[in-house]
Parts: sequence; C-alpha cells; structure tokens
Amino acid sequence: MIQINLDVVLAKRKMKVIKLTELVGLSNVSISLLKNGKAKGIRFDTLEKICEALECQPGDILEYCNNKEIIKE
Repeated sequence: MIQINLDVVLAKRKMKVIKLTELVGLSNVSISLLKNGKAKGIRFDTLEKICEALECQPGDILEYCNNKEIIKE
C-alpha cells in the first residue's frame, strides 16, 4: 500500500492547498484527492511539479507501507 503524505508536507511548509494549486497548475480537486489519499495514481510530471513547489523529494510525499505495518497500528 502506498500512503500519500502530502498533507504532512503541506503542513510542514505552512502552505495551503490553494497556493499549491496555483504553483503546480492543477485543479483544487486534483490536489485535494492527493492530499486525502483518494487518488488512484499520479503522473511523474505532476509529482515533479509538486516536489519543486514544496522543495521536497518524492519520498517525502509517497511512502510504502506493507500490510503488517497497517495491522500493528
């Protein structure tokens, strides 16, 4: 399972979703789907734009969690 930590990175950068949408050029709905972990996928060029805007690495946003870790929590 891939966990999306966009909300955590946004909070660390003290950035609102609306500001990220302006910087990246995506709709508010698209960014919100990513932020809430509802997106089915992400294009590499979109991930690149988000990382550039947030000055972070893809690994800051995407995290692999195996089923055993999920059960423990």
